[in-house]
Amino acid sequence: MNDAMQQRLITILAVAIAYLISQYVTERLIDLPDERGVKDDAIEALLKGVTTATSTILASILVRRLLRS
Repeated sequence: MNDAMQQRLITILAVAIAYLISQYVTERLIDLPDERGVKDDAIEALLKGVTTATSTILASILVRRLLRS
């Protein structure tokens, strides 16, 4: 598999993983306030960054392992 195809596969898988992580975090760990403030915006930005990084790393590991087999 060439690099472009591998990158596309990583991107698609990362989006799916990010969605699953976001759903889990939102439903189980976060209480949404009635009125949002700067602190809530900062927490959301931090969570999005961590989710994106985590999902991309996991997707990359999964794709590399699948291609090795």
